[in-house]
This record gives sequence, structure tokens and C-alpha cells, in this order.
Amino acid sequence: MNHYETVFILNPVLSETQIEETVKKFEDFLIKSGAKMVSKEDWGLKKLAYPIQHKKSGFYHLFEFQAPGEAIGPYELEFRRDERIMRFLTVKLDKHAIAWAEKRRNKLKAKA
Repeated sequence: MNHYETVFILNPVLSETQIEETVKKFEDFLIKSGAKMVSKEDWGLKKLAYPIQHKKSGFYHLFEFQAPGEAIGPYELEFRRDERIMRFLTVKLDKHAIAWAEKRRNKLKAKA
């Protein structure tokens, strides 16, 4: 099982319900693929550095998870098929990135 992190941007015209459904869909897809969710973060509506699909903002979400390598291909294909997703990026974390992500999560928990 490898450690991964995915950041994706949802279309800003979506309703709160549509956003929740989309996030749930991708979370369920990962779990069915044998992944274990480490953390989920909703970063909210952010202004984009440049327009994407003529939109100037988007709803950002972050998933951190452990999954077998063969689960990533179908997972990213699902992102490409969903018109609600404007952009996404999945990266495999090394031991230093995992430690940094854990430190960042702990810092966020301390603030809350």
C-alpha cells in the first residue's frame, strides 16, 4: 500500500449538495478500490491563479489515503469523466512528505 494525496477543484457553480455528493462519490470509489482514507479536507472556495473553463474560482478538496498502486489509474479516469471536476492532481508521498502531512494535520487539529 502506497501513500497518496489528491487535490481536486470542483466547479464553483455547484450547489452545496452537489459538492457533497461529488466528494462522497470519490471517497466511496477509493474505499471500494481497497484504499484506506487517512484524512479529508475541504479548503472551500478559492480564487484561481488563471481561469479554468472560463471560471475564476473553484471549490478545493484534499484527500490523503493509502491505496494499492493499481487503484490509481481507474481513480484518475473517474476524475476525467466527471464534468464537475475542473482539475485534479494525485501524488505519491515519500516518507518525508508523509511526515510533513502528519505534522500539518496535527497543527490543524490544534487550531480547531
